[in-house]
Amino acid sequence: MVAKVFTSSLFGIDGIRVEVEVDISHGLPSFGIVGLPELSIKESRERVRAAIKNAGFEFPNDRITINLAPADVRKEGASFDLPVALGLLVAMGVIRQEAMEGRLITGELSLDGRIKGTRGVLPMAVLAAREGFSRMIVPAENGREAAVVKGVEVYGATHLLDLVHYFLGDGALQRFYGSDEAEGGSPAKEDGLDFSDIKGQAQAKRALEIAAAGGHNLLMVGPPGSGKTMLARRIPTILPPLTYAESIETTKIHSIAGLLSEERYLVTEKPFRAPHHTVSDAGLIGGGSLPRPGEISLAHNGVLFLDEFPEFKRNILDSLRQPLESGNVVISRVSQAVTFPASFMLVAAMNPCPCGYYGDPRRPCVCSGGQIHRYRSRVSGPLLDRIDLQIAVPPVTIRELSMETDEEPSEAIRKRVIAARMRQTERFGGRQVHANGQMTTRMVKKYCGVNAYAKALLEQAVEKFALSARAYYRILKVARTIADLDGKAEMDEAHVAEAVQYRVLDKKMAF
Repeated sequence: MVAKVFTSSLFGIDGIRVEVEVDISHGLPSFGIVGLPELSIKESRERVRAAIKNAGFEFPNDRITINLAPADVRKEGASFDLPVALGLLVAMGVIRQEAMEGRLITGELSLDGRIKGTRGVLPMAVLAAREGFSRMIVPAENGREAAVVKGVEVYGATHLLDLVHYFLGDGALQRFYGSDEAEGGSPAKEDGLDFSDIKGQAQAKRALEIAAAGGHNLLMVGPPGSGKTMLARRIPTILPPLTYAESIETTKIHSIAGLLSEERYLVTEKPFRAPHHTVSDAGLIGGGSLPRPGEISLAHNGVLFLDEFPEFKRNILDSLRQPLESGNVVISRVSQAVTFPASFMLVAAMNPCPCGYYGDPRRPCVCSGGQIHRYRSRVSGPLLDRIDLQIAVPPVTIRELSMETDEEPSEAIRKRVIAARMRQTERFGGRQVHANGQMTTRMVKKYCGVNAYAKALLEQAVEKFALSARAYYRILKVARTIADLDGKAEMDEAHVAEAVQYRVLDKKMAF
């Protein structure tokens, strides 16, 4: 008899149904696994053998063949240990085949039979609900993660023997139930950060509010100590909460990357990722022989902050251009091409020159013209063209720092941002676009109409500063967000004028 157990493999951020077939036949003792298994799956033979023996069962001294179907899809990871072990126990006659019906099983085994947590359980749970499995058995430490998905009963196990007793009818497993935690969400509070901590910088705060309200990309240029990093670190405190669908999609990516735990089993706040400028291509974009999501995918539905922007390798920065337009990244290999979501808000910070003090009224710049040009040219024109808001962050004076005035807190800004996002949600009516920054050209033409005065002003700005067609449409998107913050259904010349001033920094500084 061929025993069958259902499990799941990962492809991108989605689960793929895999049927584990186990056959025990007479012949020379062997233990083979076929069906394009990766090295970690081939190594599972020794883990499964030891776990079954240490659980008190006699391992068969026969020819054992394990087939992972479909055979033309590469499988990887240690999550196949448990389904393989249960398939063997079914083929040995310890457990009935009927007990496996309607169940999707995943988990890694220790040599003593303990069941360890594994990554990627949430995409597998989504697959289980979609494919009609009534129950899912996972490691106990992954139970809360899997239970987030509606439509499937989730049970957690800690030892192989617990499962044997459960299937024989003389034991029980822990049942996990979902929660409504992903339905709402609260503003991220990283060490009590708040916009009220920052003195002055009214224009920069205004630009950050617009960026958060419309999901626009932002570049801050200013000398060291002007507050660029402080401002960026407080962006999560003004962002709207994730919706349930966004939370599930974001958590799937973090699950595949192995960033979840028993305590942090669901991402309920917009991610904020800040990789160091020494990050590799694969670390930022994603990749590897078996493709993994990079920082831009981990920032999906959130913020990617790149401090010291020109210090990143030129080729790495230029690789951001396609994801900024499409909202996803395709990792191509000889055997497969994997697509990871990468719809993020890019926030970058940089100095105006290598020494950092070009244009500073208090300290002279010591850089030559050639040094300044080489420094700024590390950020290409096509990449800058994709950044909606480009602002100068001047140094804060001692007088501003010593003033006792109360600055506006993050919660007040966040209320305006949420109100603007709600207007955008109503406008787009359930489409895949959730913010103004994601609008297509056709949607810009539909929703960003302006009066004759505003149109003339925009045309004049495009001619004067030699802006591209992409910049033209991005100015309209920003103007639409400014109007949403003002609660206006129609855009006027004031909204367009403010949007234009956020696009001329690169022209003034001759990037």
